[in-house]
Amino acid sequence: MENKTYNVLFICTGNSARSIMAEVIMNHLGRERFKAYSAGSHPRGEVHPMTLEVLSSQCYDLSGLRSKSWMEFAKPDAPQMDFIMTVCDQAAGETCPAWPGQPVTAHWSFADPSKVEGNHERQLKAFAAVQFQIANRIRLFLSLPLEKISRLSLQAQLREMGQQRNA
Repeated sequence: MENKTYNVLFICTGNSARSIMAEVIMNHLGRERFKAYSAGSHPRGEVHPMTLEVLSSQCYDLSGLRSKSWMEFAKPDAPQMDFIMTVCDQAAGETCPAWPGQPVTAHWSFADPSKVEGNHERQLKAFAAVQFQIANRIRLFLSLPLEKISRLSLQAQLREMGQQRNA
């Protein structure tokens, strides 16, 4: 079990900012044990330029990023998810597809940086703040001893993480 690679799907409505950030950060920080994906219930069809700008400034690998529908991950030939996290409140309230394999689910709420108005600098600060919050949450997730805790306990801990205020 210790050599298992866990699949994680991050979901947001538009799949252009928060879920993309979470996919990139999890693939970077958890690369030995996790494979992350992202999707949207109503994907915008493109990754937000400021998402790319913020992630690029942190030297993350941006290759292969695209905005995609969560239906790609509900197909029989899709990777089976171990974890599914919604990262926006709107997606958390939507009826999700039936995910094969009964993945552990949780909701981690992050403010939508694309809703911030103002000049480029103000908007970029909002994207950077959300990127920082997501990275912190993922670091907490990666610190959990997955092989040593029950599924029920794990689910509770992930949901509790979602209740914490973003720092």
